[in-house]
Amino acid sequence: MNYLSVENIAKSYGERVLFKDISFGINKDQKIAFVAKNGSGKTSILNIIAGLDTPDTGQIISRKGIQIAYLAQNNELNPDLTIEETILSTESKILPIVAQYEKALENPDDAEAYQKAFELMEQHNAWDFETQYKQILSKLKLIDISKKVGMLSGGQKKRLSLAIILINKPDLLILDEPTNHLDLEMIEWLEAFFKKEKITLFMVTHDRYFLERVCNEIVELDNGKLYKYKGNYSYYLQNKEERLALEQTNTDKAKNLFKKELDWMRRQPKARTTKSKSRIDDFYEIKEKAHKRRNEHTVQLEINMERLGSKILELHKVKKAFNDTVILDGFEYVFKRGERIGIIGKNGTGKSSFLNIITQKEPVDGGKVILGETVKFGYYTQKGIVIKEGQKVIEVIKEFGEYIPLTKGRKISASQLLERFLFDRKKQYDFVEKLSGGEQKRLYLCAVLIQNPNFLILDEPTNDLDVITLNVLENFLLDFPGNLLVVSHDRYFMDKIVDELFVFRGAGKIEVFPGNYSDFRAYEDSKPKEITEKTNKDTRIKTTQKGKLTFDENREFGKLEADIERLQKRKTAIEKGFLDVSFAPDEITEKSEELQQIIADLGEKEERWLDLSMKLE
Repeated sequence: MNYLSVENIAKSYGERVLFKDISFGINKDQKIAFVAKNGSGKTSILNIIAGLDTPDTGQIISRKGIQIAYLAQNNELNPDLTIEETILSTESKILPIVAQYEKALENPDDAEAYQKAFELMEQHNAWDFETQYKQILSKLKLIDISKKVGMLSGGQKKRLSLAIILINKPDLLILDEPTNHLDLEMIEWLEAFFKKEKITLFMVTHDRYFLERVCNEIVELDNGKLYKYKGNYSYYLQNKEERLALEQTNTDKAKNLFKKELDWMRRQPKARTTKSKSRIDDFYEIKEKAHKRRNEHTVQLEINMERLGSKILELHKVKKAFNDTVILDGFEYVFKRGERIGIIGKNGTGKSSFLNIITQKEPVDGGKVILGETVKFGYYTQKGIVIKEGQKVIEVIKEFGEYIPLTKGRKISASQLLERFLFDRKKQYDFVEKLSGGEQKRLYLCAVLIQNPNFLILDEPTNDLDVITLNVLENFLLDFPGNLLVVSHDRYFMDKIVDELFVFRGAGKIEVFPGNYSDFRAYEDSKPKEITEKTNKDTRIKTTQKGKLTFDENREFGKLEADIERLQKRKTAIEKGFLDVSFAPDEITEKSEELQQIIADLGEKEERWLDLSMKLE
């Protein structure tokens, strides 16, 4: 059953064409993800479908009588109402049925009215409506339903808007980044909710695990053309790769044909026959195909950042609280060179405050934070970029630096960095205020990276970034040789980038977990159900099947093997550089010092690996 059809819509702002001739349909029970680069018009398309905007050409045809609900980035809510009053004042299909039943109870003599009201309650399963909406609010951590909307944070308001949509059960849900402002526990609950409910969805999301587990169709807008994939995210990736390979083959064929036809065009006589006129028309069509360009933005950088010393960052018995909320309670950790740590935990457990403490933007109540002399932070916060009126994209980056130095005397300019993060030369001279929200976040990332830090701290870097940009960012971070500390609720991103976690449990408790998010999830799921968060950490560690290693030791063992292999490869590469005399004279001392450090690290890790190996015998 078709719910909605989008027919040949187009949208422009001045000379800038966002899209044109876009057509697709949304059918009952489809769960569609809409994928496109930031700035290509995703939000405009959602607004047009929801009736909040009109296309320049084309039309939207929806089935008569269907109820459509739209979760935008910023939904307007009455600040004077409480959470419960907001829920009860919405255009719900259930509320009038409950009201009709309550009215029938007041007139017991009207048996026909009572029977009709009773049947409607049965038909719409309205008996436990209050229980249902309170359960949804609880899952989204909106516990105090008497609290006024005006007192809520931005994230709480977004969650309330999401709750309203879920409670009212419209025929078609249009969602713009539904997982923003949700912690991991909420995201996994929402994922399960959408999987079990018969709901029709059309959404934009950067959460690739969410795409994988919820959606059954992907619609991609790429270079102005629409591509449809009937499957989940893995299916989309596989088929997109095949499509791009086919496009490249066709482009190569067109180039060869173009050369042949160009030679003919140069040699053709001035007299134009009907046949030659047709061939000339074909020539220009071939020319267009032959000059088609794709840039996959694969980042392969050897960044020549300032080398980290032996002391990087140390936290000794650090304490921090805001009134009665304890963030850190005697936390201790000594950062080692090259560590890539993710931070996870429920909202309100102090993840962002922890980053501010590390960067000394927030004082501690007790303990010490010791920073190494060679550490240069690059700190990406949730606040984003400060827009100056009349400032152009390239000017923002050049304020911080003209280039990033690479090894062997090479460098990447500010303009080249912007190109890698999908700002083409023309876009670099656009005014910043004209950029979309996602494009501004992308520009802010570039502004942080151009400063060439050796310790990157990223607070929710994936919010508002499209899937394509996320792949570019991940490739950049995989090449990044310094320390990395990331707060993110993007599970796919965390799995790819980090190899250790700080798990914020609340009340100042932080656990260090050796592994990525999927490892942690598997570990949590393997724990006996009766174990609570108050259980002592030592009693939670299970002995694995692998010899006599505990779970944590087993994870450490696997990480050591990977670290040793990585260090050995780097050692070999440096030694080969010395043999081939490929290092510049000023590099030799630096590489010698690095080699000595690698040898020391290898010795330490191999000794620890041997200790653990002995337990397996």
